[in-house]
Amino acid sequence: MTKWVYSFGDGTAEGQADMRNLLGGKGANLAEMSNIGLPVPPGFTVTTEVCTHYYANEKSYPGELSGQVDEALAKIEDIVGAKFGDTANPLLVSVRSGARASMPGMMDTVLNLGLNDETVEGLAVKSGDARFAYDSYRRFIQMYSNVVLEVEHHLFEELLENKKEEVGAVLDTDLTADDLKALLADYKKLVRDELDEDFPQDPKEQLWGAVGAVFSSWMTHRAVVYRKLHKIPEEWGTAVNVQAMVFGNMGDDCATGVAFTRDPSTGENIFYGEYLVNAQGEDVVAGIRTPQLLTIAAKEGQGSDLPAMEEVMPEVFNQLNDVRLKLERHYVDMQDIEFTVQQGKLFMLQTRNGKRTSQAAIKIACDMVTEGLISQEQAVMRIEPQSLDQILHPRLDPSAERKVIAKGLPASPGAASGIVVFTADDAERRANDGEKVMMVRIETSPEDIHGMHAAQGILTTRGGMTSHAAVVARGMGRPCVSGAGSIQVDYKAKTFTVSGVTVKEGDWITIDGGSGEIMLGQVPTVQPELSGDFGRIMEWADGARRLKVRANAETPEDAATARNFGAEGIGLCRTEHMFFEGDRIVAMREMILAEDEDGRRKALAKILPMQKADFVELFKIMAGLPVTVRLLDPPLHEFLPREKADFDQLAQDLGVPAEKIQQRAAQLHEFNPMLGHRGCRLLNSYPEICEMQARAIFEAAIQVGEETGDQPVCEVMVPLVGIQKELELMRAVIERVAEDVERETGKKPVYQIGTMIELPRAALRATTIAEAAEFFSFGTNDLTQTTFGLSRDDATSFLGSYEKRGILKHDPFATLDKEGVGELIEIAAERGRKTRPGIKLGICGEHGGDPASIDFCEETGLDYVSCSPFRVPIARLAAAQASIARKG
Repeated sequence: MTKWVYSFGDGTAEGQADMRNLLGGKGANLAEMSNIGLPVPPGFTVTTEVCTHYYANEKSYPGELSGQVDEALAKIEDIVGAKFGDTANPLLVSVRSGARASMPGMMDTVLNLGLNDETVEGLAVKSGDARFAYDSYRRFIQMYSNVVLEVEHHLFEELLENKKEEVGAVLDTDLTADDLKALLADYKKLVRDELDEDFPQDPKEQLWGAVGAVFSSWMTHRAVVYRKLHKIPEEWGTAVNVQAMVFGNMGDDCATGVAFTRDPSTGENIFYGEYLVNAQGEDVVAGIRTPQLLTIAAKEGQGSDLPAMEEVMPEVFNQLNDVRLKLERHYVDMQDIEFTVQQGKLFMLQTRNGKRTSQAAIKIACDMVTEGLISQEQAVMRIEPQSLDQILHPRLDPSAERKVIAKGLPASPGAASGIVVFTADDAERRANDGEKVMMVRIETSPEDIHGMHAAQGILTTRGGMTSHAAVVARGMGRPCVSGAGSIQVDYKAKTFTVSGVTVKEGDWITIDGGSGEIMLGQVPTVQPELSGDFGRIMEWADGARRLKVRANAETPEDAATARNFGAEGIGLCRTEHMFFEGDRIVAMREMILAEDEDGRRKALAKILPMQKADFVELFKIMAGLPVTVRLLDPPLHEFLPREKADFDQLAQDLGVPAEKIQQRAAQLHEFNPMLGHRGCRLLNSYPEICEMQARAIFEAAIQVGEETGDQPVCEVMVPLVGIQKELELMRAVIERVAEDVERETGKKPVYQIGTMIELPRAALRATTIAEAAEFFSFGTNDLTQTTFGLSRDDATSFLGSYEKRGILKHDPFATLDKEGVGELIEIAAERGRKTRPGIKLGICGEHGGDPASIDFCEETGLDYVSCSPFRVPIARLAAAQASIARKG
């Protein structure tokens, strides 16, 4: 019989840490904490395999599951000394999700399950605290009704606020037992009015309702969006954890909190977290009450006047600090922990590897190497390559003027400016329209995930450093300021007000997630400093990787940025980008409009010194590193104007009739220019273009070699080759120009000639093409388009639905399609090496900066990847991880 349920608690467990695929992350860690002797309330885990069965069988359960749940529930009853559903001595449980990958706040939880109109009275008598019992029942009805019965949360909040106003209470904790008892009647009436049925009183019915709700939450919109953003497979499913309740809301000797074993924002080795006295867990993360800090140092650092846990509960705090140290040594990583204190006794409810900013991840990894906890290679493997995006972009200029209007908590570092929006839908819509948006909310919820992803940053008026907004923003790398309580948000008017200043939707604001400051307008930024711990990690990564990393760059600014980020050359210089400015575009258009070859050569002679000057700058910046220059690739019509006014201006500049220009544009028009007269086809039609570009490259290389004494390494790349003869003809032109330059200067250019493999035919005919090519650079953007028969500009209209329906696992333009495009690359690599064993192989499409695609390049044995300058460190780290993974 399949085992669907695993018990834990009382110092033992049926599971362990390495069973996270079956038990989910939370279930595996609860089992592990039990096994190492931490105070974990007893419970059981319903495995992820049940979730798989649930969705494969029309949301039904395996036949043996009910009996196994009953057995596991009986074990909890024996340990706790209470009985589920007993009216005198009731056992209450929590029901929580637990996927194998952490998805904070994305799925549903139910607390205090097992209460009904009778067991609440038994709990009141047993605890000696009627207020606590009714407060727990109030919380249960509200949470269960929302999560399981789908009654809107805000309806209960309105009743709660009305009751507080009626009796003059400021906080929830000010309500008396009688107040809560009356509120319970209002809650149950609300359920009856909304659903036309009473709130369920049978604890077993409640339990199975909650289990089903947790499984169902795996497929909610917010969970689906989160999985897509974090590349978590749908088939993994979630486990369900049922655990005996411990109560942080039984009085002033009770508390609940969330903590990190190190600071998740900075990585500093300090105990970091928040707690609330006389509260339950959702109070901390939801931001309903202002949380207090754990340590005296943190309290003083933030200028809080609320007492720290270290002061209020020193003995429990010391126990918690011991647990912190034990967990970190055991898991050898920074932990995110949840705890409850019930009448002075500490209970651990969860531990998991904590979400952290990229700055914190780097510092923690480096510190743990220094502390002897992990190796340098382990440190490299700890950093998520994509997370480096957080620190590779500018920060606020410290010397710039700032009009600070408010300050909140520095919940997620980094700085951002954007126009104010107040809903997640508006954030997504306006971001899709190309606007930079700042999402302002009273508090965020899991339903806001799509807006948070679309926004440049997040600002909330409620919530602490461990609120939903803070945790999710840190995981996404979005700057966030939370708990800015002085700001008053008016959703209806679409404004927020602070200190007499009103900010409307569409106004610009800037937030600094490192200081918590909120500013009017846009504040200038400066480039990040990439030294210290970042430099150490990258040094270790460079020592571990095999793949070289180059950059796609054609401007001096991009080349300098790439070099600063550690690029080992330029893997793609798109020369057409050099033709679109000032006099260059005029000369280019003159060449296009020329009647014959002589006319074209006269126009190209004007372009030659401009091209040469460009290459001189690039070669100097790269200082002896290889530079791959792609010859002209796009069709000629892209250089001609489109609007009548532009045609008239060009006619005036060139002294020709506007009608002639329009006629030439019509002649050059193509129905499908991506597959038309471009690349080597264009160069073979007009070899004088190839001559001019080759001369510019070689003359620039000779000049730089003479000036610096460091001869540039030129790689001349012919684009869109699909037939061996196309490349052979261009090779002859390039070699002839090289001979001419050598004869004229007395210096021999150092160069290689190769091609961009971007057509399936080129990959299949690599054996013969390699006879004329010393290197292949896979242009994976076009190779993906031509392999799939997709236009990347148009495919976005349906690729999302393809991913949703499981036709594609991911967007093939973002992550390389290994099965199709990847196989063509493998074929070309194998056949190219067969003809020319030393052939150099790399990729230069957008995939060059994607970690999953880089892993494929390592597996295939390519020599280098090339990516945008800001992604060079990401590629360096991903290449190191791919190499380390294969050693293991």
